Order: sequence, then structure tokens, then C-alpha cells
Amino acid sequence: MHEESHGNADLVAHFFRRAFDALRLGGCFGLIATNTIGQGDTRASGLRWICTHGGTVYAARKRTKWPGQAAVVVSVIWATKCNQPGPFDLDGRSVPLITAYLFHAGGSDNPAALRANAGKSFQGSIVLGMGFTFDDTDKTGIANPQSLMRELIAKDPRNAERIFPYIGREDLLEDPLQRHSRFVIDFGEVEEAEAKRFVDLYRVVEEKVKPERMRQKDNPDGRRRKEFWWQWGRYTPALQEATQNLDRVLMHAFTSSFLAFAFIPRKTVVAGPHNSFALDSSAAFCALQSRVHEVWVRFFGSSLEDRLRYTPTDCFETFPFPAGCETNANLETAGREYYELRARLMVQNNEGLTKTYNRFHDPEEASPDILRLRELHAAMDRAVLEAYGWPDLIPQCQCEFLLDYEDEDDGAEETGRRRKKPWRYRWPDLVRDEVLARLLKLNAERAQEETLAGERAALTSGAAAGKKKPKKPRATTTSAAPAQGDLLPSPQKDLFE
Repeated sequence: MHEESHGNADLVAHFFRRAFDALRLGGCFGLIATNTIGQGDTRASGLRWICTHGGTVYAARKRTKWPGQAAVVVSVIWATKCNQPGPFDLDGRSVPLITAYLFHAGGSDNPAALRANAGKSFQGSIVLGMGFTFDDTDKTGIANPQSLMRELIAKDPRNAERIFPYIGREDLLEDPLQRHSRFVIDFGEVEEAEAKRFVDLYRVVEEKVKPERMRQKDNPDGRRRKEFWWQWGRYTPALQEATQNLDRVLMHAFTSSFLAFAFIPRKTVVAGPHNSFALDSSAAFCALQSRVHEVWVRFFGSSLEDRLRYTPTDCFETFPFPAGCETNANLETAGREYYELRARLMVQNNEGLTKTYNRFHDPEEASPDILRLRELHAAMDRAVLEAYGWPDLIPQCQCEFLLDYEDEDDGAEETGRRRKKPWRYRWPDLVRDEVLARLLKLNAERAQEETLAGERAALTSGAAAGKKKPKKPRATTTSAAPAQGDLLPSPQKDLFE
């Protein structure tokens, strides 16, 4: 029935669409909705369509507690079928605009992917076969000198050329030092004859991976993976190119309870679908770990149960960084101080990122180290807000221990323990919405600037091409392309020490 609607939208979006369709020009309606009406696919299917097809939201209450015993928060929206000028009434405040997000600024459409962020975020490689991997350490992180991998390297040192550190979600979030516990065989995208030169490694993959690959479905992907069974399921050559001049990169797990970025060595293979970023400065870390980025991620990223899911297309590519972010000295200093303290605390307490942030967001946690970490996080937030030119927000951005959602079932779990409430040390909702509105507005401005710059560049190049005189054709020569193995990162002896 409804054009440009999404199957994941709450059904209430369709009541809004139906009511809007039934209105005469100048007519209006008011509806009670779930508080997701201004979020995600529900917003895109409902209010976004109304606001971009001749409708105006002229009043709204974003969060109203249901006047009964049910622990439910609703939104109340009033809209009209005409382009009515403001001012409007948003939560009792006079505002010039109410967008489909129920914000006072920023537009109603989805944020645009920004060209400035292109080529910096990547999802890890899909190895597709645990037979490629070696478990080289025990649970304490101590290397096993008798492991098969080390035996093969001792037998033929050339084998080290095709073995790389391999890190996944558990290593990143649970190990205090973010150490990889596994290595992975990587033949790259070479022909089978080249892979066979590494006799021992080829035999391992043939015995442990090939039988599994031969059971792949008979579809294009399955046939390709059966034909090239010694290769991974998916490579990320663009990541190798983007990071070739860096010593380290940022990593974030695909799903996690908290926003938690960490640096890892560039030559470490990140397991898909976890995320790697071609960024190595503390300033970039500061911007991404700040609450400014977190509110963006939690609003536009999807979720799994109560964990956030970091998808680069939704969370990173659309995020408008502060201008001159990576060369900002204040961001660099704030990010470095926070990162170094967090790293010391994890080693000192033998706790990974997840346990550290569990303590960070615990209202009953009052240890001096965690208090100091909270202070440095606030310092990062201030530096980022100043970098955006929003110092007026700093006095309002005072964190509180707030529940992310009300848990209606507050009884004991099957184990007999009480379920932990979803507290988070964060900005109040009004502050979060103000930051989101400004980020959306900035995203739209940046996208428009990039579009205009592209159009100017196209006109300039077209004019220059028109002035060029045609050249006489000349003989061409064919040069040999580099071997694919030359494009792979060279091995480092220290990776195995």
C-alpha cells in the first residue's frame, strides 16, 4: 500500500501514512505512537514520507509516559497536509522546524555517506574455513612453542611468509592487551601452483579446508569457493592499500555492549565481520570514542538484543567529523591521555574492554581509577565539542547514570541472581537530541558541499578537455603486471617472537 516503506517498520508508521493519505489539503491529525516513530525504518516509512511529501509536523511530544501501570513511553505527533510555516511546538518549546526525527534541525532524510570518509572503514576478511587458522596460545596468552605452526616454520622458514596474526571479537574485547590468540594461513589470491610452493601449508589447507569447501552449495559463490578452495572466502585488498603506510589501525567489534575502539598492529588480519579503520592518530580515536560519535552510532546503527552493532555504512561513512580532526592538537592530547590510562587500567586489573566499561557504567563503582577514566572521557568530549565549534553545549553535557531502557521483568534470572539494570553513564536525552540534530545538519551541509565541489570539478575538467588538441596516436608497449604475491604484505619476523 505504501510506497518507500520498509518491512522492518513498526506498524504504527502505516497508520500515520493512512491518516495522511485520508486528509484533505490543509487537514490535520494527531496520533499516539510508539517512541520509535522518529527512529530507523519506522521513521523512514512514516514521518519521513509525510515531511517530504507536502506534510508538516507542527507539534510533538517525543517522550510521554503512558498514564497507566504499563512501563511504556510514547510519542504524540500532530501533523497537517500543507507546507505550514513555523514556529512549531516541540516538547513545549517554540522551534522553527520539526523534522521526521522529531528534532528542531537537520532535515528528515537519512544522513548521506560522505566522500571525505570513503576508503577509511572496512569489514574484516572472511576466511571461511577454520582449517586456515592456528591456535598458538593458551587462555593466559602464553605462546605454545610446540604448536604446529611453529613446527612448520622451524621446518621451513619460508612458511612464515604466508602466516599472519589473526584477531577476532574475543581477543579485542576480553584480552587486556588486545593480543591475537591465533594465526592464519594466507595464500592471497594466487594460483594453486603458487600455493603449492609452500608444501606444508598447502597440505594443511588441503586436509582441513578442501573437504568442507567441496560441500558448498551449487551456486555462483559456492562454485567459486570450491574451485579456489585454497583462498579465503573474501579478501579486503582495499584495506591493504589504504593502510600500507601506517604502523597501526583502529578496530571495533561488529557487535559489542559498549562503543570501544582500540589500536592493533597493521599487519594483523581482522576477522570479518569486525571492523578495521585506516586511522592511526589519537585525534581520530578521540573523535570516534567520544560520546558525540556514540550518540550517532546508537541512533543510526542497528542492535542485537541490547548490544550495539557497528556497521560502517550507517555509523562511520555518514558521520561528519570535526573539520581538521586528524591534525587537531587538543584532540590528539585528549585521545592519547585517555587511551594510555585505559590501557594501564586493563593491564593493572587484568580486565579487557568489556569488563572495564562494565565498571565505567556501574553507578556503584567509585574506585579512583575509574573516576579518573570518567574525567578523561569528559575531557575528550569537551575537546570534540570545541573542535566542532559548539562550546555552548559543554555546560549542558554533564553525564548522569541513566537507564537505556526500563526492564519490565525485574525478577530473578534462572540462576537465582538479579538481572543487572542497563545503566549507562551518559548525556541526558535532551542533550543527546541536540547533538544529533546538529550532526544531521552538518552532514547535510557537508554532503551539499561535496556535491557542489564534484560538479565544479566536472565542469573544470570538461572545459579543459575541450581546449586540448587531439594528439596523434603512438605505438603502445605492454609492461608486465606485478605478481599477485608482490601485493601482499611482507612477513615480519617479530610477529612470531
